[in-house]
Amino acid sequence: MTDILRVAVIGAGRMGADHIKRLSTRIHGAEVAAVVDVDLARAQAAIAGIDGAVALTSADEALNNGDVNAVLIATPGFLHEEILYKALEKDFPILCEKPLTPDAESAWKVVQAETALGHKRIQVGFMRRFDAEYAALGSVIRDRELGELLMLHHQHRNPDTPQGFTNEMLINDSVVHEFDAIRFFTGEEITSVQVRLGKATRNAPNGQHDPQHVLIETESGVLADVEIYVNAKFGYEVATQASFEDGIVSIGGDGGPYVRSAGRWGGKVTPGFEERFGAAYDVEVQAWVDAARRGEIGGPTAWDGYATAACCEAGVEAQKSGEKVAVQLNTKPELYK
Repeated sequence: MTDILRVAVIGAGRMGADHIKRLSTRIHGAEVAAVVDVDLARAQAAIAGIDGAVALTSADEALNNGDVNAVLIATPGFLHEEILYKALEKDFPILCEKPLTPDAESAWKVVQAETALGHKRIQVGFMRRFDAEYAALGSVIRDRELGELLMLHHQHRNPDTPQGFTNEMLINDSVVHEFDAIRFFTGEEITSVQVRLGKATRNAPNGQHDPQHVLIETESGVLADVEIYVNAKFGYEVATQASFEDGIVSIGGDGGPYVRSAGRWGGKVTPGFEERFGAAYDVEVQAWVDAARRGEIGGPTAWDGYATAACCEAGVEAQKSGEKVAVQLNTKPELYK
């Protein structure tokens, strides 16, 4: 077993900075050895107060630093592929934020590269699998406590979107999480995706149709739907209702104290994904560290990254056509079975 992971965090933006803080303050068995960012000042700011960490502008420098033996990739998705190949050449444990890569073709090439290595090194950052409520619902499904799972109903609502958030990003950056969740809950691949565009909110920017209704089917015929609504204004809400033969299970509802005071009642809605899934990120990264020290991975695989990329491509095509689009997948290598 590796004594400790000395992690190079590639990318010191919003997610990278969050992971740097997590690794240096809450995760056991790992430390930040290097931070890489094209903005050296941002990398230097990210390692402030972290003894022994170095700030760099090149992933190559980090991977060839003798003090590094693991990699956490938190750059924009279009930069992932090259870093993944180089980290695989080093045979380093890798935690790669989603997406694995931005498209199914390049993601498949990464799967092939890892398959050639002969063992799994890449864990993909689908953090919802590590959320306590998601895990509880997963157990109900797998144990068949309420009979067979029949349908899944998902709501994914953001208060607003940053400038430049395109129509395609509703699928590629948001519904991608539901694609992975559906695969996680059912243990099956998704076979088709359809997107319906109904009445749009006046709060959506030009070029973005919001909300959208995504219809999904799995191999055994489980039906799922997603309300993706990214300019909902009231807060960040991710919820799921599962319909079984013998009951209904709901997760992700309102949490926290329910207060009655001054003639009003109610609670609070989380403002963003960091607050809603902060604990899940902690569990995810700790699972990665613990597994990596044993020479394993502790969560979603490169195959999961590839399969969700294929679902996203089908989803974007369905957005444009209005038709049900089949998800096209290559044969799963033995490494991931």
